Amino acid sequence: MRGRAPKQRPYVATTAQIWALYDALPPSYRNMLLLGAFAGIRVGEMAALTVDDVDWTRGIVTPTAQHDDEDLKTDESANSIPIPLELVDMLRADAGTRMVVPGVFGRGVSAYQLNRVWIDARSTVPGLPDGFRIHDLRHYFASMLIAAGLDVKVVQARMRHASATVTLNTYGHLWPDSDDSSRAAVAAVIRLHAQNKAPGKVPVGQEIHEHDAGFGNDRESERGADGDVR
Repeated sequence: MRGRAPKQRPYVATTAQIWALYDALPPSYRNMLLLGAFAGIRVGEMAALTVDDVDWTRGIVTPTAQHDDEDLKTDESANSIPIPLELVDMLRADAGTRMVVPGVFGRGVSAYQLNRVWIDARSTVPGLPDGFRIHDLRHYFASMLIAAGLDVKVVQARMRHASATVTLNTYGHLWPDSDDSSRAAVAAVIRLHAQNKAPGKVPVGQEIHEHDAGFGNDRESERGADGDVR
């Protein structure tokens, strides 16, 4: 019986490619990229995100639905995402009066329209695979958080995954190499042992005791027959 083929790892765009995509998109669609790459919003959520779903003062995005009034993917999808005020300002600059991604006519967009505009912009950016999707902006978001040193529970919360297992199965390879970390931990103990066994080397942990013993001997040698310290 044949085993399963290994799951293909998602393509993670470079930061230069992300900004090239931003520049290639029409202004009324640029918030699509900002929401995906810097907040992890899914394409269906982008199409349905209203200005009321954003706390513009505190910097919080809370998806409430997907396009065509479909329910969110999971219960965790309704969790709020904190965003910096710099991103708030960029989103506000291109938001419509009702929709965060307003589209050409300002009335909002469908997921189909987002994808059509996306394909045109993608074709102008060197190095992006033909199958690079709007959803793949989420992979960039996750990789950015991991590179910044965030742990798996925080990344899970920002990605709004149902469990940390989902996060690890998808992005575990992006965390720093645990092989090198474990090697370093073992090597440190072995090096310490080798140092302690070296000729004439006082084992670590005994220096204080031997120093105390020597100090006591010195004190005894300074005492005279009458017991006074000279």
